[in-house]
Amino acid sequence: MPRVTSPDNPRLKQVLRLLASSRERRKAARCVLEGIHLVAAYLDRHGPPETAIVLESRVDDPRIRRLCDRVPTTRLLTISALQWVDLTQLPIETAVIAVVPAPLPTLKHTADFCLLLEDVQDPGNVGSILRTAAAAGVAQVFLSAGCAFAWSPKVLRAGQGGHFHVDIFEDVDLVAWVRAYRGTTLATVAQGGESLFLSNLRPPIAVAIGNEGTGLSHEVRDAATHRVTIPMPGRFESLNAAAAAAVCLFECVRQRQSIRC
Repeated sequence: MPRVTSPDNPRLKQVLRLLASSRERRKAARCVLEGIHLVAAYLDRHGPPETAIVLESRVDDPRIRRLCDRVPTTRLLTISALQWVDLTQLPIETAVIAVVPAPLPTLKHTADFCLLLEDVQDPGNVGSILRTAAAAGVAQVFLSAGCAFAWSPKVLRAGQGGHFHVDIFEDVDLVAWVRAYRGTTLATVAQGGESLFLSNLRPPIAVAIGNEGTGLSHEVRDAATHRVTIPMPGRFESLNAAAAAAVCLFECVRQRQSIRC
C-alpha cells in the first residue's frame, strides 16, 4: 500500500481541495466519504472509490483491512498521524477517507414513492431526511436548488450511508415536477391541512417537505393534490423538517403494509 510523505502528491492534493471547498466538490462532481461506515456503504453499492486514504497506524485494524482488500492497491494511499492532523483537520478516529463520484442517476421514470425537499438548508436535516427516506423505502428524492448540497461532508455524515440506497436528483424545479407527477402529491403544512393520519397515503405518492423556517412555497402547495398536517395535541406545535419527514414517510409505510395484510 503506497505511503505518501509529500503534501504535493496529486491525489492527496485533490482530496484536500475537495474537503476544503463545496464549490470544488460541485465543480468536480465528487464527494469525500469520511469513516469506515460510509466507505463500506459505498463499496457495497457502487464498488471501489477513486482514491482511499488510510491512517497508517490503523491499517492493521480488521475493519480497515477488510475495506482495503476491496480496493485496488493503485487507489490506496497511507499517511502518518502527523500528516493526517496537519492536512485533513479530521479527527484521528475517522481513520479512512475516500473520494468518489457523486452518483448521478438517470431519471427514466418516476417512482411510486418519492420525497421532495424544498429549500431545506441545514446539512444535518438533509442528511437525516435522506437516511430516513432510505429506511422507509423511498425510491427517489428530489431537491430544489435551495437545498444544502446532498453530497457535502456534513450531509453525508448525517445520512450514514442512506445516500447510496435512494436515487437523488438535485436542482429540480419542484413546481413543474409536482404538476407532472401522475400520483398523489402531499404538501406538508403546519396548519390547516387534512390530518396526516386520516389521509389516503397509498401509492403512487410523493411527499413534499419545506424549508425549516417558512415551510413549502405557495407554488408547491398550490400544485400539490393534497395538503396534510401532522396532528400535534401537545402545547408546543412544532417539529423540525427531519422529524416531520420521518413521521410522514413512516405513516406512508404503515398504510402500505396494511394493504398487504
